[in-house]
Amino acid sequence: MTDIPEHKISVAIADDHALFRKGLIGLLEDIDFIGEIHEASNGQELLQLLADISPLPDMVLLDLRMPEMDGVEATERIQELYPSIKIIILTMQDDEGLIMHLIEKGISSYLLKNVEPDELELVISTLREHDYFFNEKLSSLVVKALHSKGKKMPAMYSDDLFSERELEVLRLICEEFTAAEIAEKLCISKRTVDGHRTALLEKSGVRNIVGLVIYAVRNGIYKI
Repeated sequence: MTDIPEHKISVAIADDHALFRKGLIGLLEDIDFIGEIHEASNGQELLQLLADISPLPDMVLLDLRMPEMDGVEATERIQELYPSIKIIILTMQDDEGLIMHLIEKGISSYLLKNVEPDELELVISTLREHDYFFNEKLSSLVVKALHSKGKKMPAMYSDDLFSERELEVLRLICEEFTAAEIAEKLCISKRTVDGHRTALLEKSGVRNIVGLVIYAVRNGIYKI
């Protein structure tokens, strides 16, 4: 029996330091499930790259401090124009307020540039199936922020906003089940799960799965 070849993911890197960028490309080329790798020296160049290539990359590894357009603005533009792309921040900036701001904007992970290669590979591998990956430090930060005063989502929540099935799907999303795993658990199709996820995003007024998890916790739908 012939083995089915593993699907390779494509990645784009945006960093204004050419030496770091080239070193990162070398690391990624050694990971067997990574295919095409694109590179840009700043956020503006990255957006032009994304406008010119097809298909779009699965993930973007994004520095924060860059000329022309920094990583924060690039994150916002990518979320607006290409919400399917998963964003991994890879930076030297370790500011809790900035990290939480970017998590709420919908990044999939946040890593410091001194991360071990094995952890970077683990994050990218996990994000092939999951919408986000937060290490222990980031998870603690999110929990702390969620329980801080005055942190309510802008959309109004009421008990009849979601159907029972939508609530089931939402709670499983919060427990980090993939769409395929949710489908199997609830004995429904993956397409139906995707439909429920779309409805949850529309009804909650958030733009991505991370925002949906934050919404669920802040409104008491899911307890952590």
